[in-house]
Amino acid sequence: MKTVLCYGDSNTWGAAPMRTWADSPRLPAAERYTSVLAATLGSDWHVVAEGLPGRTTVHPDPVEGGHLSGLAHVRACLESHRPLDIVVVMLGTNDFKRRFSLEAEDVALGVKRLLREIRGLDVFGGKPARLVVVCPPPIVVAGIFTTMYRGAAERSRELPPLLRDVAAEFGAGFLDAGKLIATSPIDGIHLDAGAHRKLGTAVAEAVKAVDAKA
Repeated sequence: MKTVLCYGDSNTWGAAPMRTWADSPRLPAAERYTSVLAATLGSDWHVVAEGLPGRTTVHPDPVEGGHLSGLAHVRACLESHRPLDIVVVMLGTNDFKRRFSLEAEDVALGVKRLLREIRGLDVFGGKPARLVVVCPPPIVVAGIFTTMYRGAAERSRELPPLLRDVAAEFGAGFLDAGKLIATSPIDGIHLDAGAHRKLGTAVAEAVKAVDAKA
């Protein structure tokens, strides 16, 4: 059985769109994109869903906690699930929070730093690292996140070509999720069940394509 680990934020965790700050909704397990991915890949694959709400690429969050740095946690996370065949990385949305004051280029560089870390880990059973980079769909500043993500809509639309170049540099598969799905108009950053279905199917195709090159 092959193992693919999905390393991401609240959309990998399966957060449903939020209407109020008191909400912490999570889609049923079967509706999350990681479960759709597992069902599409079939019984020859084991899918590990490693999503953490608020996770950034490399930045400790000064408000919500240093543990949200994807770079800080990635080694322990991946080593706990080794050996791995493929790692899927879908991060960047939280980097666009106003508190970080980052441009799309900075977010892409954060993903690049994270991929370099992953590539250097001994978690692929002695084989070269195989990676898939998923660019999150653009942010729509709406609802309760309007202030937190002010200015992020335009900046997040600049990310796909930058991440495509980063993926190419690492020989990784690449998926621009924004060509397939959109964030929910309820809060502008999370995905509804329909988007998760489409995303899971598309990620499965990207994983298969990378696996076929082995």
